Amino acid sequence: MIELTAHDWQAIQLTLKLCLYTTLILLLLGTPLAWWLAQGQSRGQCRVRTAIQALVALPLVLPPTVLGFYLLLLLGPQGAVGGTLERLGFQHLAFSFPGILIGSVIYSLPFTVQPLLESFRRMGPRPLEVAQTLGAGKLDQLFSVVLPLCRGGFIVAATLTFAHTLGEFGVILMLGGSIPGETQVLSVLIYDHTEAMNYSQAHQLSLGLLIAAFVVLFIVYGLNKRFDRGPLT
Repeated sequence: MIELTAHDWQAIQLTLKLCLYTTLILLLLGTPLAWWLAQGQSRGQCRVRTAIQALVALPLVLPPTVLGFYLLLLLGPQGAVGGTLERLGFQHLAFSFPGILIGSVIYSLPFTVQPLLESFRRMGPRPLEVAQTLGAGKLDQLFSVVLPLCRGGFIVAATLTFAHTLGEFGVILMLGGSIPGETQVLSVLIYDHTEAMNYSQAHQLSLGLLIAAFVVLFIVYGLNKRFDRGPLT
């Protein structure tokens, strides 16, 4: 059995860090976005919501290399964001951890928003209307009504986002390259091992990633079914 090297552990730690940060950021950003998309309004506002929802879902059909390429142009030294940062005395974001974090957040956005959106729609407006007639404020409605009724959606959103980030490759490779300790996540390291014909090391890392992804999905979907069957507390 081949043992993991310090280089491998460094990539694993960086991958878990990226997964955790991406999941937390997207839960914070995706929850209000999904809530806004779930609200029914006038025809004009519905068109705006449809356009925003299409933009959110774009990474599902867009090749990751295309997204990574345009993010590289945007965040690189000649880009609108990267160039502005350099003129202000900061470092551009290409080939850096903050850069691949931005790419990961954008690429995984639909995996957070869509489960939350469907969960909010299934809940409907009635529970909040009842809570409002009982004098519950907005914050109380969030913690006493929305979160308990939609916890399955939050679990699925967090799990899919975390698991999807585990396997991200094209966007990260295009935007971050393969810099050890900075942008070389596990999927990129597996590619590097394969390119170097180090198949044994690539196989060990790939198998570990496969098992980890399956276990995470199995546990969380099991918990989600349990929540759907059990009484709300």
